[in-house]
Order: sequence, then C-alpha cells, then structure tokens
Amino acid sequence: MVKVLDEHERTMAFAEVALGQIKSLRQTAVPRNYEIWYVYATGYNAPLNKIINETLARNGKLTEADLEQIYETYLSHLKTTDRIDKVGARVIGEIDDVMRLLTDALGMSASYDASLSGATEKLAGAKNREQVKTIVETLVKSTREMRETNKALEERLTLSKNEISNLQQSLEAIRAESLTDPLTGLGNRKYFDRMLEMAVQTALANGEPLSLLMFDIDHFKSFNDSYGHLTGDQVLRLVGMSLKQTIKGQDITARYGGEEFAVVLPNTALRQALTVADHIRRAVMAKELKKKSTGEILGRVTISVGVSMLKAGDDTHSLIERADACLYAAKRNGRNRVICEVDPEYAAETQSQVA
Repeated sequence: MVKVLDEHERTMAFAEVALGQIKSLRQTAVPRNYEIWYVYATGYNAPLNKIINETLARNGKLTEADLEQIYETYLSHLKTTDRIDKVGARVIGEIDDVMRLLTDALGMSASYDASLSGATEKLAGAKNREQVKTIVETLVKSTREMRETNKALEERLTLSKNEISNLQQSLEAIRAESLTDPLTGLGNRKYFDRMLEMAVQTALANGEPLSLLMFDIDHFKSFNDSYGHLTGDQVLRLVGMSLKQTIKGQDITARYGGEEFAVVLPNTALRQALTVADHIRRAVMAKELKKKSTGEILGRVTISVGVSMLKAGDDTHSLIERADACLYAAKRNGRNRVICEVDPEYAAETQSQVA
C-alpha cells in the first residue's frame, strides 16, 4: 500500500512540475504540451531536456513552432513500440475468441454426431408411430441447433477476418513509420540499408546501372552553435523537403544519419546521376532559411555531394565507401559541389587516405 502511495505522490509531483511550467511560460494546456513537460519533469529523455534548456536559455520562451518541433522530434516516434504491442494484443484477443468459438462448435458437432448415432439405434428399435415421431422431433431440434451454431460461427469468422484485415493495415502503417525519419519524413537508415541491398541485387542480376548519391550539409555544426538545435533541425527539414520535391518515382531517398542524406538511383548511369545530384544541390541552395520564431533571415544552405556507380563485384559497402570518399573530396575542395569517382579530386582523396 505504501508503494502505491509513493508512486502516486511521485507521478503527482511530475504532473505539478508540468503544469507549473505551462503556467509560468503561459502556454496552452493541451495534451501535447503537458506530455512534453511531464517527460521533461521525469528527466528520462535527456535529448528533450537538453533542447528545451538550450532554447529557453537562448530565447527565454518556447513558441508553438518550437513545441511542435520538439514533440515531433523527441516524442512522437517513441509511441511506435506501444502501438505495435497494442495491435498485437488485439490480434491475439481475436484469435483467442475464434478458438473458443471453434471449440464450442466442435463440441456441438460431436454432440450432433452422437444424436444421429443414437437416433439410428432408436429408429431400429421403434415399435410404433409415436416413438418414431419423438425420435424425428429430437433430430429436427438437434439439426436446428447445429445450423444456428454454424451460422453464428460463420458470422463471427467474417467479423474476425475483417478485424484482422484492419489490424494488418494498422501494422503496415506502423511498419512504414518505423522506417521513416520523424524529423524529415524521409526513409531512415534502416530503410536505406534495406532498400539499397535490394536495389544492388536487382541491378547486378539484371546487368542494369545503379548510382548512389551521398549528401552532407555544409557547415551544419555552425548552424547549431549559432542558432541552436531547433534551427539545425529546420535546416535538416529544408534539405529533406528539397529531396522530396526533386526525387520521384523508383528513386530512393533517406536520411543516412546526422546531417548526411543518401539517394539511390536505380537504372541510372553516372552522367545522369551527376545531373540529378547537381539539380538537388541547386534546389537546396535556392531556398532561403528563415528562423521560425523570429522571422529572421539566416541565409542559404549548401550541400556537398559524392556520387558513385555500381561496378561488377561491388556490394553495398564498397558502393557506399566510394560515394563517401567522393563526398569528402567535395568537402575538402571547397564544399557546395558534386564530385564523382572519375573526377581527379576523388583520385587525390583516395591517394591521401592510402598515404
């Protein structure tokens, strides 16, 4: 009993801190904001606490845009596991219900079979019309009960089929979210690794070209140091949006990690890939970065790009390794440029690495 009271007092203390923060910062008391401050009070999510403390120290407040971005980045994706568990529990519940119904139906079937066997013996020994009539009436009653049981089973199985189909769709949606980077809406590293492996195997099997683009945001650390991580997140969103607007069809886009992005271009040779890479570079540079909370213009974002093309004997590791080396060559040679594995800068980069 004492343990329950302690847990009650502990959670109430977190709740009071959350409401206190909402009051002192004059924020709307909506569930999203309460959840942010409750998690903040627990201290269990260190990155969330860090970004809140940093933003408050810099600006003295959290805007609605700040709160939305914090929630999307540090909280929303944590619910995926809980949702999978809930859907899984519902599927198990449906299966249990159907199994109980099937058990009942099997019991009814066995009972009906016994009634038929008993009726056969009784009919053989019937001596008059009344006895036959009684036996037939019993059979009719048993048949009616059996028919009703089968009808109920059929209806329940139809409902279960629909319910499990809906749950399957829910799991597919959750699965898609688990492969999505919550900040940019692009595929995450897990998605990239899976899709690149499939694309490489297909290209090698069919003898088709395939190119890989690796991007890195120039001077990304300076955005975080100068304007804070929320603005850094805005830079990542800007690049993600540029990729979504530029890359279409069968091409695969992903946030590779940190400030690095990747694009897989199936059935695309090196020259075409260079054109796509430069188009993306220009698209990113064309967008003006504006600080959401103040409207301040912060300038333009640039990216460096490395491009490699699949060769005979390649695997995903060697393809990524060459694109990464091209990317570093682009960074070392002034940034805001595209370098591929046939450029002299790439050769110089690989020689310096060997040396």
